[in-house]
Order: sequence, then structure tokens, then C-alpha cells
Amino acid sequence: MYTLEELDSIVERALMNINLKGKPEELYSPIEYLISIGGKRLRPKLALMTYNLFSDDINNEILYPALAMEIFHGFTLVHDDIMDDASMRRNQMTVHKKWNNNIAILSGDVMCIKSYQYIAHAPEQVLSKVLELFSKTAAQVCEGQQLDLNYESVPFITMDDYTEMISLKTAVLIACSAKIGAIIAKAEDKITKFLYDYAFKLGLAFQIKDDYLDSYGDASTFGKAIGGDILSNKKTWLLVEAFRRANSEQTNTLLALFRDDNISAKEKISKVLSVYDEIGVREHAEKAIARYHAEARDIVLSAGLTCAQEDQLISFSERLINREK
Repeated sequence: MYTLEELDSIVERALMNINLKGKPEELYSPIEYLISIGGKRLRPKLALMTYNLFSDDINNEILYPALAMEIFHGFTLVHDDIMDDASMRRNQMTVHKKWNNNIAILSGDVMCIKSYQYIAHAPEQVLSKVLELFSKTAAQVCEGQQLDLNYESVPFITMDDYTEMISLKTAVLIACSAKIGAIIAKAEDKITKFLYDYAFKLGLAFQIKDDYLDSYGDASTFGKAIGGDILSNKKTWLLVEAFRRANSEQTNTLLALFRDDNISAKEKISKVLSVYDEIGVREHAEKAIARYHAEARDIVLSAGLTCAQEDQLISFSERLINREK
């Protein structure tokens, strides 16, 4: 079994070596650009890691489907950034700001198509199963994004609403990556289901940590401006939890801050964080992340895997949850 660091290197080398060039250049250059500016590469690393739990034979039948996860994720980022009118991604200009909206939309479309071309490299014996899962997941991600857009126009959502949204928008693609790696390695169906559930819980923890870092992270490390979610009135875990626990005065303060078009960005972020601190939102977020992480660990320990396989999965989850970007 490879170490996590060795798997990281394999994914990075594979991404550096794939040919994403094409004509017209304006269509393909943004794809190269987005892949080149980096990222956590969580989804391809997870697919390769779950495959490697059962096989050391790393070839194109797993590498290309693993890369498909990153390419599809990139497609969603390009389109999400347009919808959010985001200017920065990973400390670099977003595609639609560097080029324009029309080019970004088309380049994103090509990334979606390319992800299917790459997923089709899965072994013939499991290809239909892989395609079915990937296609279902792709639609679910779009459903989650639509919920995110829907929630922009309402003042409150419940924690159940939020959890449904991030389950679809974030967790299912992470879970899909884990399951596809195991399917390609020809693991038993019950094991692939355990790995899906494990990664789904990690996906929930991952998104809450992302929300957390947007408010409490270090901008130079996180790769985006801190407080961006606050400025866009985004329904993050922190905001949903704040409204859930706030008294009437705190609720009115938050509502006034989110309705005030004249307040400066710096002041809005500072005042919202001040209310969060009064309520203890930061600590509650940390507990929620730890809870989902513990649930993922429990799934691993109940799956009947070897000690080495358990250790690899637990190490992966700990590295993910303890991240600062």
C-alpha cells in the first residue's frame, strides 16, 4: 500500500501530464489555467486511495477516472464562481474575471464533457456501474447548487435545509470518488457502500470546515478573502447555527447587518463575527466538524477492513479535518 504522500505525488504528476490543450485556444486555456493553479485535489486523491486499499496496480484504468473527479469538480467551480461573481479562487483570478463569462461558461461545459471522457477509462467489467454512480452524482451536485441559489433569496433556512444542500453540493461527489475507486479495484459491494458512507460524512465535515475557514481562517493560507461568505449573505453553517441559537436582539442585529447596503465590507465582517462570538458559533462549528469526523471513523471501524486499511482511511480523514486551507 502506498503512503498518502506517495498517492499525492501520483495525482499531482498525473494532473501535470494530462493534455488539456485544444482549439480554439480561448476555450481550452481556461481549463489548463484552473487545473494549474492548484487545489486540495481531494477527490482524485480519495479515489486513488480507496482503490489502493485493495490494489497496488495503479494504471490508467484508475488514474483517468480519478482525474475525472477533479475535472468535474473544476467545472462546478467555474460555474459557481460566475453565479457568485467571485473574483478570486486559490489566490488567483477566477476564470470569468480573467477571461469573461461567456468563455468561462463554455470552458466549464468542456470540463464536464472531458470528465465523462476520463471516467470512461474505467475497466469494462465495472464501467456501467461507475457511469451510473457518476451520472447520478453529477445531477445531485447541480441540485445542491440550485438549492444554494434558492436560499439566497430567503432570510432563514433550517439546519436540515443546510445539510440537504451541502449533502448534494459537496458530500455526494466526495463520497462518489471514494466509492468509484473501490469499485474499480473490484471491492465487494458492501465494502464500497461503507466507503461511500465514510466519505459522505467526511464531505459534511469538509464543507463545515470550509465555512469555518471562510470566517476564521488565514486569507494567505485559505486562498480566498476571509469573510466572503458574510459579504455575500451566504447561508453557511455558521449563519444557520447563529440564527438557530440567537436571541431576539442578536437576530435583529444580524438581519440589519445583512440588509444594510451602505455598511463597509470590513465593518460588516467585523460586526457579524462579533455576534457569532457572542453566540459561540465558532466552538459549535468545531464540535460539529469533530462529530462528523467521529462518525466517519466509526464507519471505518465497523466495515471489517484490515488494520492497515483502517489506518489509511483514518489518517486521510484526520489530515482532511485538520487542514487550514
